[in-house]
Amino acid sequence: MRRLSRVFSLGLQHVLAMYTGAVIVPLIVGKALKLNTEQLAYLIAIDLLGCGLATFLQIWKNRYAGIGLPVVLGCTFTAVGPMIAIGNQYGITAIYGAIIVAGLFVIIFAGFFGKLLKFFSPVVTGSVVTVIGLTLIPVAIYDMGGGKGSPDFGQPYHLLLSFGVLIFIILMNRFATGFLRSISVLLGLIVGTLAAACMGKVDIRPVLEASWFHMVHPFYFGVPTFNLSAILTMILVAMVSIVESTGVFLALGKICDQELSEEDLTRGYRAEGLAVLVGGFLNSFPYTTYSQNVGLVQLTKVKTRDVIFTAVLILATLSFIPKVAALTTLIPTAVLGGAMVAMFGMVVSYGIKMLGTVDLNRHENLLIIACSVGIGLGVTIAPDLFKLLPPGLHIFTDNGIIAGSITAIVLHLIFNVKRSKKDSLLQLQ
Repeated sequence: MRRLSRVFSLGLQHVLAMYTGAVIVPLIVGKALKLNTEQLAYLIAIDLLGCGLATFLQIWKNRYAGIGLPVVLGCTFTAVGPMIAIGNQYGITAIYGAIIVAGLFVIIFAGFFGKLLKFFSPVVTGSVVTVIGLTLIPVAIYDMGGGKGSPDFGQPYHLLLSFGVLIFIILMNRFATGFLRSISVLLGLIVGTLAAACMGKVDIRPVLEASWFHMVHPFYFGVPTFNLSAILTMILVAMVSIVESTGVFLALGKICDQELSEEDLTRGYRAEGLAVLVGGFLNSFPYTTYSQNVGLVQLTKVKTRDVIFTAVLILATLSFIPKVAALTTLIPTAVLGGAMVAMFGMVVSYGIKMLGTVDLNRHENLLIIACSVGIGLGVTIAPDLFKLLPPGLHIFTDNGIIAGSITAIVLHLIFNVKRSKKDSLLQLQ
């Protein structure tokens, strides 16, 4: 009994460590796509189930799929901007069509990613992640003021709540340590919502009206539709996630004293593809390995998978209780905006960190970063720049993320891949 309680507490700790990401992503995407309270609550609930299923697929090691390490999966933040852009331009069903195809792409090409990853070197992935973060910042700023188009946009109480949450998160990261520091955003959302309630800005009716139990409805938001531009965008997101997951797999392998083979990585990639596919069919999100839970494994020194299985059961249980999801929808837009500034800023910081491994003494790498970030951000600011081009080219120019990504890949091929081949020939001579 004592061991069971210990395993449960450790599993719950893993859930809390990733809960912020599991909740804030559907909140951001749902509010950006103007979902009503009932739809938003369902999206949050189904995301919790998706996180649990995705985690189970990864830790259940078999001949076909699964890395078999104590990993936890959740929605990747790199998908937030693309999902919002796809949903606003082509409709929410196009999001799930793109996610399904991206999942199939990862499953089919799981064995070849070792070769494909050379096109996603640090200079490419760092530029892509930086562009994604920069395109998300305006969403956070608008939410700090109460939401874009809000009749009371910029009112002092919105600014008080949003900046109060941001300052709270900063102070938590300055003075707190360990687990408390890792859930600083979650605590900031809770404190901000309580402050908003004291100001009379929280309506608890959605929680009171929500039921205690519901069933899963595949294709809740409609039958998926397939748009080439949306599909290419989501495949790029999946590729970036694969790169991130590879780092997590290798880090966990060292922590757990396991030497990972190429077959292990292939099974891990295939399981991630299955997780993305499940997200598409559930109408939730594409899933990837969460690095914050690696820190917990390192901190607790508990490397057994039964703790992660417990976390899976907790996530699955919470997903069938609509009141839990409805409780999350109470978070005011301004409170969410304050947390989003920190979180989206961290996406930019992570992109810059990835670029820190690049040889910036080479002028070619600087030019790749400059052009890809410039094009990606430019297309985001001025989406009509290429509207007079032939419609067939719009799949590459309608979205700043895909325009910036393609720019980075093409320039990387021009400056680095061909140069490395030339250097190899010279060495042979």
